[in-house]
Amino acid sequence: MASQKQFDLVVIGGGPGGYVAGIRAAQLGMSVALVEREHLGGICLNWGCIPTKALLRAAEIKHNIEHAADFGIEVSGTVSVNLKKVVERSRGVASRLSSGVGHLLKKNKVTVFDGTAKLAGKSGANWVLSVTGKSETRLTGKHIIIATGARARALPGIEPNGSSIVTYKDAMVPEKMPKSLIVVGSGAIGVEFASFYQDMGVEVTIVEYLDRILNAEDEEISALAQKSFEKRGIKILTSAKLLGLKETSQGVAADIETGGAKQQLVAERVIMAVGIVGNSENIGLEATKVKLDRGHIVTDGYGATGEAGLYAIGDVTGAPWLAHKASHEGIICVEKITGQKDVHAIGAGAVPGCTYCRPQVASVGMTEAAAKQAGHDLKIGQFPFAGNGKAIALGDDGGFVNTIFDAKTGELLGAHMVGPQVTELIQGYAIARTLEATEAELMATIFPHPTLSEAMHESVLDAYDRAIHF
Repeated sequence: MASQKQFDLVVIGGGPGGYVAGIRAAQLGMSVALVEREHLGGICLNWGCIPTKALLRAAEIKHNIEHAADFGIEVSGTVSVNLKKVVERSRGVASRLSSGVGHLLKKNKVTVFDGTAKLAGKSGANWVLSVTGKSETRLTGKHIIIATGARARALPGIEPNGSSIVTYKDAMVPEKMPKSLIVVGSGAIGVEFASFYQDMGVEVTIVEYLDRILNAEDEEISALAQKSFEKRGIKILTSAKLLGLKETSQGVAADIETGGAKQQLVAERVIMAVGIVGNSENIGLEATKVKLDRGHIVTDGYGATGEAGLYAIGDVTGAPWLAHKASHEGIICVEKITGQKDVHAIGAGAVPGCTYCRPQVASVGMTEAAAKQAGHDLKIGQFPFAGNGKAIALGDDGGFVNTIFDAKTGELLGAHMVGPQVTELIQGYAIARTLEATEAELMATIFPHPTLSEAMHESVLDAYDRAIHF
């Protein structure tokens, strides 16, 4: 007989959306249970955002050592990579943070259940969940937040095998470096892996179905990123359709069609990075009024579904599939449930995006094309890092900052960056958009010198023909 426990809120999933929602609910006085089937912190912390940054940091250090002579630093001997230690450090970082999440949940008196949760109907005003793990438990709660995340999407007939054809999970824990690699897909996940493996000495080819890489970014940004990758030696095929993969004695043969012509590429390993699919199956939604759109749960701006008391946040609700979006949705959802004042849904274009390849890419708001399509008259400013003293001193002056304003109101519609540390800089524009700052406030802001952020100021000035240093 399964034990039954009552809570105000039950959260299904302990990723960046779920655990943040649980903690915020506890802060607001709710009794909270959180069910996690695999590992606290979710994919982002354990197999995505965090451990990949540890890998990319190792690649960055290797690159910097190889170019130390540019700074007058002589390094004798050869630079070698202890792949086992690189991977171990990455896993250690993830483990440390996962333990930290457990501590935070305990600190905030959130009760954690290890297992798989499934809706099992209602008992009066409460939803019932069956939790299957080491033992079977039944949980009831007036409110249920589904934060089950997403998984790598597979192409029909092309299934990863964990060795020669892999997803991001296997790509993060290689036992040895392949001599050659094909990355299928050029979104953030694809180009980050391409960047990491190329820096580690692997011959890398990117295969992209669309007409440009990093298709979600502004066209100028993706064009410069592609130019930078190709300069590094990364081969890129765009408008390329993957017809099939087959294992050979040399590794994997990929049949590709570009412009009506077919060709075959051979590499030791293939990483599939063709998007993700929401984990909406097997959680008992079939008997509810919850609607799905291509596997993602449909919600309003506050996490509510078509069924009272059932909410969904994070990757399982669709794009953008980003940890910080999930965390913010979790807070919004809980604060709405508890009747907090001034709760606002995430505005269009408010979620910044970051890609941690070399060079880094970051953006927030509308692209130039989207702004024009929306009917805005535009003022656009651009400033290259080649005109920024800090970037030149760092030896990393490629890339630029692009800012897009509404010509009539001065509203900052979007900002797009490629270059050194732009993933850290983008928050400045995100804050500006949240505060509804116009070009006037941004131009009047004093940016410290010497910093990379000065390029942000100069880009704003350039939109109004006031740039000083370019």
